[in-house]
Amino acid sequence: MLPDASRWRSAANYEHVDTLSASDLAWEWLRRNEGYDRDYEALNDPSADREQLTEKIRQHWGLRFRRRSSTRPA
Repeated sequence: MLPDASRWRSAANYEHVDTLSASDLAWEWLRRNEGYDRDYEALNDPSADREQLTEKIRQHWGLRFRRRSSTRPA
């Protein structure tokens, strides 16, 4: 999942950063973190307890996931 890091030092590749929101900027940092990448890849392990691992990742990385809206009775 880690992106190609060979051109990370080129300023031309970061002009878009000036227009990012705080959450967009957090994602740019997070997706380059090897620890996060390992945790994310662990979710693809078919023997992993996804619920437990998702909670671990949520707490460790400070992530919040939107919940599905509940169906309201008419």
